[in-house]
Amino acid sequence: MELKNKNVFVTGSTRGIGLAVAHKFASLGANLVLNGRSEISEELFAQFADYGVTVIGISGDISNGEEAKRMVAEAIEKLGSIDVLVNNAGITNDKLMLKMTEEDFERVLKINLTGAFNMTQAVLKPMSKARQGAIINMSSVVGLMGNVGQANYAASKAGLIGFTKSVAREVAARGVRVNAIAPGFIESDMTDAIPEKMKEAMIAQVPMKRIGQASEVAEVAGFFGNPKDLTRHFLVAAFWASQEYLTGQTIAIDGGMTMQ
Repeated sequence: MELKNKNVFVTGSTRGIGLAVAHKFASLGANLVLNGRSEISEELFAQFADYGVTVIGISGDISNGEEAKRMVAEAIEKLGSIDVLVNNAGITNDKLMLKMTEEDFERVLKINLTGAFNMTQAVLKPMSKARQGAIINMSSVVGLMGNVGQANYAASKAGLIGFTKSVAREVAARGVRVNAIAPGFIESDMTDAIPEKMKEAMIAQVPMKRIGQASEVAEVAGFFGNPKDLTRHFLVAAFWASQEYLTGQTIAIDGGMTMQ
């Protein structure tokens, strides 16, 4: 799939990894749907002015199935299609297990996992009809290895990996690819708020001894959207460049935290 003039919907794309992913796709010539719960600001639109692509904003709650359908329908009405969906929106609500309430647990799953289900279900019919499409689910290394105080977040992100594999099997024959990215310790608003001593302890677990950048995650998102064009954009082995045959996979961008 050539990304130029294709239409990409990135949930939770007003900041952090989602915003970096949106910029990456725009730099490759793709039109964008920016998304968040609140109305998209003019300041955010201004960031994309120099790319020469169409950028629209669609706000709504992905955890609500009807809202997800409305947002997808609106995007298709305005752009003509959704060729790539990036399920990036997510939240944390960290508490130790003994202090976590059922509401604390379910609230995180509702956004991180059910939200991805809602958006994926809404785009699958038009993608399947077009016999092409790419869905990228933003998981986390926490879904691969767990983390103290994040039972809810870990469950949602591990669930997203299983969801990715199952949906990939269902729609592969229809030309739709479904893959996941599992970022590690990535610089963001959330990591900025972590106390310095805790941050140092987290970095100590990373073999590369540094925090990752949102742009490094965005590079992989662009790859999953456009495997044929990989060599022009990313420092990854040529093997990946030839893989139209890639679906149901999870790539960890984590500085080596989960290497086996």
